Amino acid sequence: MSEPRTTNDPAGPLPGAARGPIPATGDPGVEAFGYRQELKRSLSFTDLLVYGLVFMVPIAPFGIFGGVFQASGGMVALAYAIGMLAMAFTAASYSQMSRAFPMAGSVYTYAGRGIGQPVGFLAGWMILLDYVLVPGLLYLIASIAMNSIVTSVPVWIWLVAFVVLNTVVNYMGIEFTARINKLMLIGELIVLAIFLVIGVIALAGGEGRGFDFSPIYNSDTFSLELVFGAVSIAVLSFLGFDGISTLAEENRDAARSLGKSMIAALVLAGTLFIVQTWVAALLVPDPDTLIAEGDAAGTAFYDAAGVAGGAWLATLTAVATAIAWGFANSLVAQAATSRLLFAMARDRQLPAILAKVDPKHRVPVNATLVVAVISLALGIYMSQRDDGITLLSTLVNFGAMTAFLLLHVSVVVHFVVRKKSRNWGLHLVVPVIGFAILAYVVYNAQVAAQELGFVWLGIGFALLVFLLATGRKPELKAEENL
Repeated sequence: MSEPRTTNDPAGPLPGAARGPIPATGDPGVEAFGYRQELKRSLSFTDLLVYGLVFMVPIAPFGIFGGVFQASGGMVALAYAIGMLAMAFTAASYSQMSRAFPMAGSVYTYAGRGIGQPVGFLAGWMILLDYVLVPGLLYLIASIAMNSIVTSVPVWIWLVAFVVLNTVVNYMGIEFTARINKLMLIGELIVLAIFLVIGVIALAGGEGRGFDFSPIYNSDTFSLELVFGAVSIAVLSFLGFDGISTLAEENRDAARSLGKSMIAALVLAGTLFIVQTWVAALLVPDPDTLIAEGDAAGTAFYDAAGVAGGAWLATLTAVATAIAWGFANSLVAQAATSRLLFAMARDRQLPAILAKVDPKHRVPVNATLVVAVISLALGIYMSQRDDGITLLSTLVNFGAMTAFLLLHVSVVVHFVVRKKSRNWGLHLVVPVIGFAILAYVVYNAQVAAQELGFVWLGIGFALLVFLLATGRKPELKAEENL
């Protein structure tokens, strides 16, 4: 593996690569941390916000509504509300660390520089369980949905089509991806608006159970263990706001815009999640059966939409889910994953070939292609398993939650211990509460996810020992020397 490429690289910068601080903001560029600016800085606050919203998918609950409904005893809106609260503390910690270290790599970068490189590697390794698996999960869900609509086309062909299309779009550059994101977001919001309007009209007209507060609280079924178990599934819909942090080296505005866009995306998406699941829960045709038997076919939301508007609305929501998960969401997921691989490879924590940047489009081309290959292979394999979607979902959540735990620790260590910050609210209280909530969610996660997640962590420890033994510890420039 090659050495990290720095500002002192005799080969000089790639064509068009910027040097020095970002003149428009005064924030230090990546050169201040020992790297060269290779990715293209072109994304505005709006681009970042749209990216986060598309990554989370405003209609994400459509696809996993039945599972959350069953796990929460019908209190699906409450599960999403608690999920948003839990992620709000995490978003606040992300905001603080993204300002301190405005670089690609997400929690890998923050834990590595905020605590220490070995911890950063483990954080990056655990978030990889989320980032590397989530595109495959999205492709699989979308392909199965499309196969249910067009049964003559097998699942694997839909998988190939989605993967190839998204890889081409991502290769064309981050600006092109951003334009596609905006179009996808508009389409999703239109479908959601149609469902909400028709759903509310149907409830007012006597369809479903009418308006009540059972989706937010039901004294007959409520328990903390039950609700937090449902939250461990519902948080899948929130994963994506953190992906904004992987675009730090493509952000053209001040570093604080990263944190603002993450928090804004989280609040907007969370509000939409709560509203749509509340309406859908009141339209479920047989809630007791759904709680008792679950939603093996994954059609609970579409069935609720059918109660409100008939077969056409059920089909519309199903098609929208397929496109949103298989194209829009997986598009940004692939982009985020490639940036994480790029950052870790640049520090010699992964093969150096993954750090190659295309000189024309200024994207990590090899990392993008690797994500495509893994997603395709994973999606096809999991499509052959009855528990493919469930297994991938729980593993993705486990990887993200454990990495977020290290993120909260890095805030306390970097700001309170190292920098002697006296901002107790943002640098101590917020991360401690966020850590406690996520730890409880991880504790209540499915046993299968816990077992496989800890196996993945064990592999990460073994790789860390190998990297340290072979001298692959990156030389991270001390932040206090900036």
